[in-house]
Amino acid sequence: MIHRHGTTKRYSDSTRFNGMVHLVEVPSIEHGDIVEQTHNLLQLVEKRLHEADSDRRHLLMVQVYLTDIADIDGFNSVWDTWVPEGCAPARACVQVSALARPGWKVEVVVTAAQLEI
Repeated sequence: MIHRHGTTKRYSDSTRFNGMVHLVEVPSIEHGDIVEQTHNLLQLVEKRLHEADSDRRHLLMVQVYLTDIADIDGFNSVWDTWVPEGCAPARACVQVSALARPGWKVEVVVTAAQLEI
């Protein structure tokens, strides 16, 4: 069975199927630099993972979208302290021309394993 959390007409905050969790997250703020937005975004990712019975130790794949690839060091400075030692997922990081809101600097697509319950 497919489980959806935070479902609206357009999207769900996360979906879970067959032990896999899928989510997309953006910052809840449109101000601040990449470090501030990344802190905010990763707090939201952690919340969504928890809601879907997973956590950051179970990350499998993360796709990072930056509006300016020059922000990679700022993103990584937060990311590297957030990901638990030995739990780094497969990851891609690309520059995009724009995100849905003009102030957003980063968006992530996450695939994680569900916690073994």
